[in-house]
Formats: sequence, C-alpha cells, structure tokens
Amino acid sequence: MSSSDIFIGETIGTAILILLGGGVCAAVTLKASKARNAGWLAIAFGWGFAVMTAVYIAGPLSGAHLNPAVTVALAVKDGEWSNVPTYFAGEFLGAMIGATLVWIAYYGQFQAHLTDKEIVGGPGAQATTAKAVEAQEKGAGPVLGVFSTGPEIRNTVQNLTTEIIGTVVLLLAVLTQGLNDAGNGLGVLGGLVTALVVVSIGLSLGGPTGYAINPARDLGPRIVHALLPLPNKGGSDWAYAWVPVVGPLIGGVLAAGIYNVAFA
Repeated sequence: MSSSDIFIGETIGTAILILLGGGVCAAVTLKASKARNAGWLAIAFGWGFAVMTAVYIAGPLSGAHLNPAVTVALAVKDGEWSNVPTYFAGEFLGAMIGATLVWIAYYGQFQAHLTDKEIVGGPGAQATTAKAVEAQEKGAGPVLGVFSTGPEIRNTVQNLTTEIIGTVVLLLAVLTQGLNDAGNGLGVLGGLVTALVVVSIGLSLGGPTGYAINPARDLGPRIVHALLPLPNKGGSDWAYAWVPVVGPLIGGVLAAGIYNVAFA
C-alpha cells in the first residue's frame, strides 16, 4: 500500500465511521429526531454497523485500521512503524470530517435542541428536570455526547482502566480473528467479526465511559464540537479528553504484547 492509498483510505473510512456512529448518537439524543430516546441498544448496534461499513469501504485501500489504537497495536506486533504517522493523519482528519457531516445532516435538530429552554436552561426553564440538570454537568455541553464520550462517574483511574480493558478486548479480537491474509488490516470476514465485537463491547463495557476505544473517534469530534458555531453548546470537557486518547493507546500496546506472547 502506498502512503497516498493509506491516507485516502483512512480518511474516507474514518469519516464514514464517525458519520454513522456519531449519527446514531445524534438520532437518539436530539430533539425533533424520529429516533430520539431509542436507547443504548440502538447506539451499540449503530456503532457496530458503522465499523462494518467503514471497514468494507476502506479495506481495499488502507487495510481499514480506522483507529490509532489498531495502528499502534499492529506496529508493536510487527515492529513496523514507518506508516504510523500517515495512518494517524488520515484517522484524525477523517474523524473531524465525519463529525462535521453529522452536524450538517442534523443541522435543524441541533438548532432546535440547543435553543430549547428545557435543554440549555435559562428563564422559563424547568430547572429541576433531568434534561436541565444534564445540561449543567460540569465541563460538558448538552450535545457533547453526540461528538465524544464522557464518564457517568468521574473517576480517572476507573475511567482510564475501563477504556484500556475495552480496547484490549477489541484488539485481541482484531489480532486473532480479524486480520487479512497479509496481516496488515481487517479482512472481509474480519470486518464483520470486528463489528460484532464492537457491539459486544458497547453492550457489556460501554456503560461507565461510553466506550471510546479509539483516540481518533473521540478527539477529532471533540475538536469539531469546540469549533462549530453551535448555539449554547457549552464546554467540550477538555479535562477528560486525554482519557479516551491515552486509555485506548495503552490498551493497543497491551493487546499486542499479549498477542506476541500468547499467540505469535
């Protein structure tokens, strides 16, 4: 694979991943969305199908890493680091493009949601409603969850550990079941396997932190949230932002180490 193929494949694939994954979060969260309040099951399966779609699109070009933790794990496994910066560039750029497309697709819903007094507070709001309380969560605006993850209980050690554990599960599945014959990305069957693993992680381990398990998936859209002209959008919770970046990277390294010791 050439550097241009890697960059283009990762940019397009990660953009699709975030468009569909962030899209299901927007569909479940935003006012005037037909899927509002569809629940966690919809989100878990939405992200799983997003992974599957993105893998099949990007696989022929780049091997469909779509996740810096996957890129790091494969680099540790094989000792080959030369293409890592190119993968990272495509993954983070694609994540930002995908998050922007979510905003465009749900533009009217974002406007309605963020000008509703029950959501953002203000004169006339019912300050005791769950929505108003949620909107006042320290550091996080009322639509930040459409773009990036956040903890239900803010405990740095637990939050970081949860992200590490989830990413280790993901990467062990990728390394043992999902790689193509060349071992440099996800194969055709691997795309389906990985999608189902992502659904499983979401259902079983997603409750505490929202299961980023992908630094680009979290940081790229968080940057977009900070930059977009969203009314009453609130904060982007930068105090937490390092956890869903560092945790998955640590998880990727640990998974590669486990693979090299136990399976290689």
